[in-house]
Formats: sequence, structure tokens, C-alpha cells
Amino acid sequence: MTHRDSPLAVVTIVSGGQTGADRAALDFAIEHRLPHDGWCPRGRRAEDGPLDLRYQLRETASTNYEVRTRQNVEDSDGTAVFSIAPRPSGGTALTLRFARESQRPLLHLARNAHPLFGTADAIRTDAERLCEFLVEHQIRRLNIAGPRGSQEPTIGTYVWSVLASALASE
Repeated sequence: MTHRDSPLAVVTIVSGGQTGADRAALDFAIEHRLPHDGWCPRGRRAEDGPLDLRYQLRETASTNYEVRTRQNVEDSDGTAVFSIAPRPSGGTALTLRFARESQRPLLHLARNAHPLFGTADAIRTDAERLCEFLVEHQIRRLNIAGPRGSQEPTIGTYVWSVLASALASE
């Protein structure tokens, strides 16, 4: 159940459907009855096979992951990039670059950047930062991105924990 006073409660979650951060954000949206949207590669391509139809994503004309990454950045009011490592690589670094190039609001939350990473206090701090970001930039369509599950196996739990804490905040 969503908390109606949380800034996250009025947001559409936008994501590309890849395993890891993307999928955790979409699953969170579905479970908490938040609207979700986004672009995925043609064929609903993901590292674990075609993306399930319960994810209401549109297919790009290309199978290239970069095309959907750019489209999701451009179709959102802002992007929140989640990672475990403080210095992302691969597609996560590409998302950061696209967001900067498009001059869209950007927030990067890195779990291991906290001195006490993984604690309830660290999760609450990141949730507060996310809520402040949403309010400051008046974000209604939030692109959530980050590493795929094979690159950072605990990223989904981190994304889910921060979103749950943000949704519970007032």
C-alpha cells in the first residue's frame, strides 16, 4: 500500500526492464500499484531472455541496449541511478552520461559510498535524498537505472529497500 504523502506515491517509474536495478524498480512499482512505463529493446531483450509482458514497456526499433537507455532518459523528468560500487561502469555509466548530456536532473545513489553501507540508517539517508530530488525537480516520471543482476547481484535488494523507505517517508 502506498503512503499518499510520499513524493514517490505520485511518480511513474520508468525503466528498461533489464535484470537487477531496472527489474527491481518495475517489480516495486507493480507491487505497490505505482504506474510504470519505459522502453526496452526490440524483442523485449534482457540478459535472462525476453521480458515478461506484465512489464508494460514499449519496444524500441533496435535491439541495442543503448537506444532504450537514451530513450528512457529523454522520456523522463529525471533519472535516479542506483549502484553498489561508487564508480559505475558499462551501461550504468552510459546512463549517467546520457542524463548529463541531456541536462536532465540526475541523482546517483551508491550503496558502498556510505561508511556504514547496508544499514537501516544508510538506506533511510538514500531514501531521503531520493525524496528531496523528486520534490526539488518536481519529478513525475522517474527513470530508474543501474547495473544488471549479473554485474551487481545485490543491486535489486538495494533498489527495493531505498524505494520502500522513500514510499514510507512523509
